Amino acid sequence: MEYVYAALLLHAAGKEITEENIKAVLEAAGVSVDEARIKALVAALEGVNIDEVIEKAAMPVAAPVAVAAAPTPASEEAPVEEEEEEEKEEEALAGLGALFG
Repeated sequence: MEYVYAALLLHAAGKEITEENIKAVLEAAGVSVDEARIKALVAALEGVNIDEVIEKAAMPVAAPVAVAAAPTPASEEAPVEEEEEEEKEEEALAGLGALFG
């Protein structure tokens, strides 16, 4: 996960996501570096719009907060709605995992 964090940090700083830059970030954080994982991450991120991925991932996560904050009637439909939201969140997280290896 620290490899993905390094890539996101570089992206947030406006730096190019390269093997050398990721390695430098990880070494600065005291992480032992696996060159193969860095190469795989950089290859997986080629052509990926990181801003778009973050935006898509953030939307399902924010929805359960709004649902939880709103008062719900005491009915049997509320648990079903929560389960649907959890499934959407799990799907979004699974999609991110596939992107970043």
